[in-house]
Amino acid sequence: MNTQTKDTTAALLLDNQLCFALYSANLALNKLYRQLLAPLNLTYPQYLVMLVLWEQDDITVSDIGERLFLDSATLTPLLKRLESAGLISRQRSRKDERQVAVTLSDAGRALQQQAKDIPHAVGCAAQCDTTTMLALKQQLELLRHQLQHA
Repeated sequence: MNTQTKDTTAALLLDNQLCFALYSANLALNKLYRQLLAPLNLTYPQYLVMLVLWEQDDITVSDIGERLFLDSATLTPLLKRLESAGLISRQRSRKDERQVAVTLSDAGRALQQQAKDIPHAVGCAAQCDTTTMLALKQQLELLRHQLQHA
């Protein structure tokens, strides 16, 4: 086998793929979140929506979608389920009737207190200190940015 063939073969090994490392880490992370979020009756995507709303209540569906990199076709069913669970309400924006505003209910606000230990639990499971977690997060954000602009 010549060097070029060997390099090509190595480049196509599953264990050498960045995409597979990210994919398999994401699977493990989602499994952990599923366990942590079960007592809150939230899925991981629903948790992300709640995180956005806990930061800033009364924002539009499009603002949530922008923040989470989700389109409205993906976001609308999530919001409907959160509304059915009594955690949010959706109504036409007072500023622009073409927009739908999403606000937390009292139950949605109260859920924040129940979720407060989740980030710490994830850090413990990952066995990473805060500095390492922050550095990894920044590297992933840079990777996302570079890929979006490729």
